[in-house]
Amino acid sequence: MIDAHIHLDQYKDDEINNIMVEPSLIEWLISVSFNLESCMRNLDLSRKFHKVRAAFGYHPEQSLPNEKYLGELFSWIEKNMGNMIAIGEVGLPFYLRQENEISTSQYEKYLSLLEIFVQKASAWEKPIILHAIYDDAPIVCDLLEKYSIKKAHFHWFKGDQKTITRMIENGYFISVTPDIVYKEKIRNIVHMYPLEQMMIETDGPWPFEGPFFGKRTNPNMMSESIREISKIKKLPIEDVSDKLWQNTITFYDLKNS
Repeated sequence: MIDAHIHLDQYKDDEINNIMVEPSLIEWLISVSFNLESCMRNLDLSRKFHKVRAAFGYHPEQSLPNEKYLGELFSWIEKNMGNMIAIGEVGLPFYLRQENEISTSQYEKYLSLLEIFVQKASAWEKPIILHAIYDDAPIVCDLLEKYSIKKAHFHWFKGDQKTITRMIENGYFISVTPDIVYKEKIRNIVHMYPLEQMMIETDGPWPFEGPFFGKRTNPNMMSESIREISKIKKLPIEDVSDKLWQNTITFYDLKNS
């Protein structure tokens, strides 16, 4: 298995060591970044552990950085671009907007920041990992189409049928978390989305409910995601597992990273 989206830098050192050495089928982990400090930590982890591949970005569900910080972030990313598997996690602040924490003018600034990341993904020919759900997703699709981005990965995606159809036609990928085991809306998306454009993730250390309640999120939980996907797609578990694995390797060009 490959965890296509995890915040490994947010785990404690002993937890990371356990993930790396415990018996599992985890071959790689794509560790996404939250801010500059997170980028630096993920770079260190990718150098320390051969299973880890780092993505660099600025998570949208937080305050906007000032110009000085943003300059430092992009300068650092460009300097370390050779160690970056993708740009991410980037996107739009859906939850901040839902909680009325940002104004319309502030939202426009988040959109401008995302456009810079999309531009750089195009210029640097890197995949982009996106936090873009519900009514933010069509806006992000507009940006991706504007810059002819093909390698777009919408993690933990939720959205309507029209947007799903658009994403499928554009060749964009989604990744599925363990909440597929207990959330009908995620199972419905998996039913609609082609297996050929799908990956699995944990978004760890984000906690899950259902059978995972009270447990520290671990990449091994993805085996339950595979089992559920196989039921929905009515395919053997081994075939689904192999396809998800190959999708992720191809999308991130992992064998040449």
